[in-house]
Amino acid sequence: MSRLLVLLFAGLFALPASAGLFSDDEARAAVARVKNDLGDIAQRVDSASKNQVEFANQVEQIKADIAALRGQLEVLTNDLDTTQKRQKDFYVDLDNRLRKIESSTLGEKPDMSATTDPAAETRDYEAALTALKASKFAEASVGFAAFIKTYPNSTMLPSAHFWSGYCYSQIKQPAKAAEMYGEFATTWPNDPKAPDALLEQANSLDISGNHVEARKVLENLVEKYPVSEAAKKARPRIKPAKRK
Repeated sequence: MSRLLVLLFAGLFALPASAGLFSDDEARAAVARVKNDLGDIAQRVDSASKNQVEFANQVEQIKADIAALRGQLEVLTNDLDTTQKRQKDFYVDLDNRLRKIESSTLGEKPDMSATTDPAAETRDYEAALTALKASKFAEASVGFAAFIKTYPNSTMLPSAHFWSGYCYSQIKQPAKAAEMYGEFATTWPNDPKAPDALLEQANSLDISGNHVEARKVLENLVEKYPVSEAAKKARPRIKPAKRK
């Protein structure tokens, strides 16, 4: 009997200790789970940060690719314009040759002034344009002047006049620049660069001291090309001064 009581008392005292030990194990397990969760969250944050850096790098690469494509597009557009001009020159030359043959067949004296060499024409224009791009404005102005004189029927004549005016303005010959810009705007009023030519003509006239004539050119610009960017720049310059 006494032995049974001893065992009973021993079991009663062991129960709280066992219960306390079980609670500590659960707490430790909970702490371990929290640590694991924190570790997972830290990995996710680190992964998200890396993804953001990679995304930013991809965006910069895309921007660089877009810039490169724009440059290629400009080059291709310029090449296309040049090719179209050469094709026009080819057909003009072909037409002139056919007319020459027809005139010879009819016993008429052919008009030799109408025939030109398209290859030489393109070569001379490109030479002047190359000098312009290299900022050799004096050399370019001489080249464009020779081109205008040699090829009076060229389809590139408008551009030759415009860039000739630009070259003269760069070498500090505003009067000559105004003359070329004015001739361009008068001869080819429907050219997209005609408004700009008038604006540059007015600028050159102002530099040369001919302010009255410059104002007239600006007024003509606003009247003929009211919605052009050049007209927007011209309007403030022709507004009457406010009276004090």
